[in-house]
Amino acid sequence: MRKDQKTNEASVAGKQPFSEILSKTIKTGIIKSNLFPMAAGLSLALYTYQLGIIEKLPAILSAFAGSILVMGAAGAFNNLYDRDIDSMMERTKNRPTVTGEIKAGTVLWLAVLMSIAGVGILALATPLAALLGFLGIFFYVVPYTMWSKRRTVYNTEIGSISGAMPPLIGWAAIYPDISHPAVLGLFVITVIWQMPHFYAISIRKYEEYRAAGVPMLPVVKGIQRTYVQTNAYLVILIAISFLLGTLSLGLMLVSLLLSITWLVLSMYGSKKMDAEKWAKAMFIFSLVHMTVFFSTVIIYSLTGILFQW
Repeated sequence: MRKDQKTNEASVAGKQPFSEILSKTIKTGIIKSNLFPMAAGLSLALYTYQLGIIEKLPAILSAFAGSILVMGAAGAFNNLYDRDIDSMMERTKNRPTVTGEIKAGTVLWLAVLMSIAGVGILALATPLAALLGFLGIFFYVVPYTMWSKRRTVYNTEIGSISGAMPPLIGWAAIYPDISHPAVLGLFVITVIWQMPHFYAISIRKYEEYRAAGVPMLPVVKGIQRTYVQTNAYLVILIAISFLLGTLSLGLMLVSLLLSITWLVLSMYGSKKMDAEKWAKAMFIFSLVHMTVFFSTVIIYSLTGILFQW
């Protein structure tokens, strides 16, 4: 058997199913995690304005479908643009956009069509939800992916704006006014949450980010600066929790407890653990924080809606 034939057969044998290629291209893992805060914003709006699920079912379905599409579009754009640095990092080097399992032109068309469809479906709920969906894509692709990610240590802060759009989209799909302190609290909590979360990832993947030339905080400013900045953001997270008190003392207390625990863990860990263990503990707790907090918001809201009937 010829060598080139063996290579072709090995390539075919190792080829992933298209469904898996598509999943990695649009980042379904990130879509799933972002649907959680979107659902929290949506359910909290239903409760706040005493609206029924059946009454708002078309808007709810539009919010979920539209959010999935705009999040997938943002992920596809990001994968397309970041092919060069993704190829240098262990955790991203096997993405289909890097390996060539999906063509760049296909990814571009996929991202454009998903953007148009997603924004259009969100518009069926409210125009504000559609605008926020568009802004989520724009902030993720242009200020974050195309500019700040490769140029400034504050790329995480800039990228956090798009990452915090889901609760606003969910709320706006139900009620087209995002000035209520409760939804602003959800938005700011989601913004601030991302810094400790991604700082932990950047310490765990320190060598990969350095090799790829991505100016993450610990790579540029060092581990100690990362500890200090993490703690500062956690203090802000604690303060932001009081915004939820305008709607529910219980939600405020849950947020306070989670955020204070996170700060204590960070301060204790920075003194008692090495950087790798600190980063692992902080990363795990960030997931616990998000899961418990947004689950509490959803359960609280849905319970309140049921009691309204």
